[in-house]
Amino acid sequence: MLTRLISNDLPRSRILALILLAILIALAVAPFIVPGVKALNVAAKVLIFIVLVASFDLLLGYTGIVSFAHTMFFGIGAYGIAIASTRLGASWGALATGLGLALALTLVLALVIGLFSLRVRAIFFAMITLAVAAAFQTLASQLSDFTGGEDGLSFKLPAVLQPSFELFEEPVLGVMIDGKFLRYYLLFAVALVLLLALLRIVNSPFGRVLQAIRENEFRAEALGYRVVVYRTLSSVISALFACLAGAMLAVWLRYNGPDTSLSFEIMMDVLLIVVIGGMGTVYGSAIGAVLFVVAQSYLQDLLRLGSEAAAGLPLLSALLSPDRWLLWLGLLFVLSVYYFPTGVVGRLRAAAARPSKAGGAT
Repeated sequence: MLTRLISNDLPRSRILALILLAILIALAVAPFIVPGVKALNVAAKVLIFIVLVASFDLLLGYTGIVSFAHTMFFGIGAYGIAIASTRLGASWGALATGLGLALALTLVLALVIGLFSLRVRAIFFAMITLAVAAAFQTLASQLSDFTGGEDGLSFKLPAVLQPSFELFEEPVLGVMIDGKFLRYYLLFAVALVLLLALLRIVNSPFGRVLQAIRENEFRAEALGYRVVVYRTLSSVISALFACLAGAMLAVWLRYNGPDTSLSFEIMMDVLLIVVIGGMGTVYGSAIGAVLFVVAQSYLQDLLRLGSEAAAGLPLLSALLSPDRWLLWLGLLFVLSVYYFPTGVVGRLRAAAARPSKAGGAT
């Protein structure tokens, strides 16, 4: 039953399986074990980035397409929810309408980009998608009547998802079951379903064709596969999942603006997470997202403690200053790429396969 649920794509490493199980349990019980606004926001961000990174890995890791327009679809999903909720009011119908329109727009744009640009190779396609994403961000900033411009849009959700809503009068295991609590578990359920759906896609015959295209596009074409069609479908599916991740972000924040969902920094974060977790592995999106988001969120706090502890050593204290957290984050990334060139998942799977190969040789 478990292997069928994860599409027979087993971790193939005991350590990897334990890490994934620990991440699943930690995210499932996060509101109970890490009370506090910041901790819950970090857990919610991890869920959102798992979906966003896994959808991008379908393009980069499984199909071999480098696209910088992924955050555009992420932003479309977020703006769809924000605009619909602002204009139609705080209702489930507004959420459904916004999500439906966002998915429709994403489908059209992904098809257009795919049909007109996927015949272009390598860096040229990447540059086209970068230009399109930049133009869309500028457009979102200027259409202030619809998008709120640089200020963005704040909106209300259905009453059951509002922080003021309380399901029970008394706390459960020390935690109040309020609207934010329910919103977190809505995100958790959606992220889990979408991740399992992506696992099913990449392990289907369609997913295996995508991997064949990544390995040798000309050979796949010679075998009779329409490479442009498969690449376009991969681009569309990836964009739709990114749109859903954007909708998750808007629901969690109850706000959206250009810098929140369309920033190029988000695209860079996604690229880093894919490399850290391991390209071509859906599991890598979960591990990479946890490592990166937690480091990004708590590295400053750790550096502050280290700087205070090293107050007697001026040079070391200056190096551990919280203002230099980006320097240390970059250093951690360089070290992770050096020691895990195939990502955390690739390294763990290779380590697990090594003893069995040695045993087979003897």
